[in-house]
Amino acid sequence: MRRLLVLAPALVLLAGCNPSSPAKETPSSVPASSASASAGLPPDPQPARTAECPYLSNETVQDANGQHVTKVSVSDDEPHPTCFFYRPDGSLQLSVRVYVGKSDVATALVNKAAPVDTSNPASDPAGWKGGYQPAGDGVVYAVAKGEAAVIVTSNQKQSIKARTVAKKAIAALKL
Repeated sequence: MRRLLVLAPALVLLAGCNPSSPAKETPSSVPASSASASAGLPPDPQPARTAECPYLSNETVQDANGQHVTKVSVSDDEPHPTCFFYRPDGSLQLSVRVYVGKSDVATALVNKAAPVDTSNPASDPAGWKGGYQPAGDGVVYAVAKGEAAVIVTSNQKQSIKARTVAKKAIAALKL
């Protein structure tokens, strides 16, 4: 007991000097605005049914991504479903997610896909802002403008392929 009383003040002093104490971690944790924005994000889209993409043709994707499209699935998202394009071996080669709604959600979706701190800046087409970066074995190109966001994930490593698809989707939807 006597040892504990002698060591207690030393432990208190050491705890106060510890740079990883919980009081000091709070400012470096996720900002409240980011946490609340991610909490309000729609869930990641999932393929719901086999159907043609309403805003991109198979030929457009084949030409841009460099692989044949043998199957297309779409999500149940409205007003614009996410389109999933598959290769001849059945694996996913490209997906295009379009969001139209609140501008803060559009920006948060882009930042989730290609975080500002880690991705390369993207500003194509003109007026759109976001980023691109490696994603898995491919790349993601994500941009937002006002209330709209377009996120393209490709199994190809060249960002120009995903950027081309994003631009085609934006043009087709007149966003």
